[in-house]
Amino acid sequence: MAGGGEMISPGALLLCASVLAALSGVPSLVRRISPTVGQKTATVLMVLAAVTGVGGAAATLITGRTETFLLSWGLPFGPAELAVDPLSAFFALPILLVAACCALYAPGYRPARDNPRSVRRMTFFFGILVAAMIGVIAARNGVLFLAFWEIMALSAYFVLTTDHGTPAVREAGTLYLITTHIGTLALFALFSLLKGTGGSFLFPAAASLSAGGGIGAGIFLTALLGFGVKAGLMPLHVWLPSAHANAPSHISAIMSGVILKIGIYGIVRTVSFFSGIPLWWGIVLLAAGMTSGIAGVAFALGQHDLKRLLAYHSIENIGIIVMGLGVALIGAATGVPSLTLLGMAGALLHVLNHATFKALLFLGAGAVIHATGTREIDRMGGLARTMPRTALLFLTGAVAICGLPPLNGFVSEFLIYLGIFRETVHGGGTAAAVTSLAAPALALVGGLAVACFVKVFGVVFLGLPRSGNAVGGHEAGRSMLAPMALLGGVCAIIGLVPVAVAPLLDAAVRAWRPELALTAPSLAGIAPLGWLMAIAAGVLAAVAFLAAFYGRKLAAAPTTTVSSTWGCGCRAPTPRMQYTASSFAAMLVGLFGGILRPHGERPEIRHPFPLPSRFRSHVPEAVLECLYLPFLSRANGKLATLRRLQHGQLHLYILYTLVTLVTLLVLGM
Repeated sequence: MAGGGEMISPGALLLCASVLAALSGVPSLVRRISPTVGQKTATVLMVLAAVTGVGGAAATLITGRTETFLLSWGLPFGPAELAVDPLSAFFALPILLVAACCALYAPGYRPARDNPRSVRRMTFFFGILVAAMIGVIAARNGVLFLAFWEIMALSAYFVLTTDHGTPAVREAGTLYLITTHIGTLALFALFSLLKGTGGSFLFPAAASLSAGGGIGAGIFLTALLGFGVKAGLMPLHVWLPSAHANAPSHISAIMSGVILKIGIYGIVRTVSFFSGIPLWWGIVLLAAGMTSGIAGVAFALGQHDLKRLLAYHSIENIGIIVMGLGVALIGAATGVPSLTLLGMAGALLHVLNHATFKALLFLGAGAVIHATGTREIDRMGGLARTMPRTALLFLTGAVAICGLPPLNGFVSEFLIYLGIFRETVHGGGTAAAVTSLAAPALALVGGLAVACFVKVFGVVFLGLPRSGNAVGGHEAGRSMLAPMALLGGVCAIIGLVPVAVAPLLDAAVRAWRPELALTAPSLAGIAPLGWLMAIAAGVLAAVAFLAAFYGRKLAAAPTTTVSSTWGCGCRAPTPRMQYTASSFAAMLVGLFGGILRPHGERPEIRHPFPLPSRFRSHVPEAVLECLYLPFLSRANGKLATLRRLQHGQLHLYILYTLVTLVTLLVLGM
């Protein structure tokens, strides 16, 4: 209760959650408090923050209200304004849900007693990271936004580099820090353009700026660059695979599930400022989404590292979200409110869905790595026998990310499909022609995702153990399984009852585009959510029936006879004769060889009885290794002469500053 007997407002609850998250790691810094007690205290405070914030966000979405708060500061950048509207509240849901699950997972995955030196740093900066993300989605002043953005970026760097004694971790952290600040430079340009257009650092009201002219195009493109780097949109994704692969698994979960979505939030919020959106904005987003989706899943197919494979699937799903945004902007440009609603609702729902199933998959991968001590897929195998609960939860996430019923990924992708087909059938001109390409692209992404996760689940969990690491696998503890089960439950609930989230999506979309409240029907009125529920229920019933049927058959089967698996004519089959990650995906990797640039070391067989040999294959990060690094190397060579200006003599640096100031004064006269 607040003073005067009034209840705390929903927006205040969300901001209180941010404060609780920021304070969660503070006890771990107190040396008198043991690392174990500090870690447990942080977990309790983070869960409390999540419960508080989710309650406030849900209430904001249900009521549709916008609340504004002012902070007192003495900086000359206008009011330090914070606001919580339904759009911010919707993005708060995955932030808080995933943060709570990762906090619950951490004590089992990296207990403080085994990591006394790193747990204080990780726990503190994890809380700051969550608080900063809430600050970003609540900020309504450009300078305040950038302050929270920088706190988020630096906190992510510190939790990413928890194991900084490992060279690969340091390299991943350095690459992340460089690329994220390149994106931040673009955001400085973005907010400078907005300040010049609106005359203030405060965010403009929705649909208050004209998108026509060079200023509007400049704002859109700088937003796409700055926020696209954070979102991991290809080809701005180069930091993402190494960062997600080398971070602790629960940090990978929050980076992939949530931090990437802050980039999506930035694009969505920036576009909301404009009216008269040109068609090319939607086409650019649609093309960028298709490129990121197809290339992301293609790179995932060629990976041997379990976490790097999941990282590339994040790029794929960011592409699906951006495709939805492109459909929404095409609808806004062509004046079709229903298309705008379907595209944006599909994109926003996929933001929530991807946060849940990708966090589930990374936590599942962490359980596998915790049990086997390796990230290499080809050193696993047969883990479903020793880790049945983890296998089932990982399979749940795999079905969801492939967009298959009855789980949540199917619902959000269906909404985007529906918008694409609506424009293709009823639209005309350039918009319909471009949109018609999105349907086969989205179908291709889904098909390749299924192939990739058949590979992952088959090689990791089925068959025979491929190494001693897999033989010694053990089931994860309850503290790790419980948050995974919670995320799996959310995937199932949204998939089975999509009607429950439809009002929340309506509120968020109308906060983004207020005129849709008058021109567009509700989401439940234009999308057959009832049919989706029936399909999901039918699929679930069929799976349950088949499981019960085969369970009875297996229970009734005789157990006295023991025989080995058929070895295709070989009398002594070994685990080495199973499909590997490379062999399973070899054909598909070959089809995309032009962009993947795979490397292989094949054995040369020259004699009837060849000596033992090895086959190795590797799919590099082609954009970084074949495009950016060669370009930077050549630029470094060409600009070598300019480095002579940096010679360490202070008086000449002062002269440079004086010449620059005089030049600027002359140009300003």
